[in-house]
Amino acid sequence: MLDERELAVNPIVQASVQHNAQTISNIRNLTASLFGVAAGTLGLESYPGFIFYLVGTLVVSALILAFRAEGKPSAYFHRPVGDLWGGDVFSGLSSFVLTWTLFYGLVRA
Repeated sequence: MLDERELAVNPIVQASVQHNAQTISNIRNLTASLFGVAAGTLGLESYPGFIFYLVGTLVVSALILAFRAEGKPSAYFHRPVGDLWGGDVFSGLSSFVLTWTLFYGLVRA
């Protein structure tokens, strides 16, 4: 946990933390839908489709770390591991499944 001296040197600005979390959420929701389109178009079923989503979200997290956080997630997130790697993975799952089934049905019909 952060002590008082470290917070005085590097203060946490709540507005910036909320903005960063909202940006990550937007990126994850958009890419979840795009992964659903790709999985449906490829005709993936059952576990391969979900594995495709999980691998895709890991790749997106790595790209966010590399490009948006510039390799220093602790400078942009209050809890870097939870916010960057684990946050919003399951909230994007519903968007993924929705677009996955839609495009699977369109391609197979």
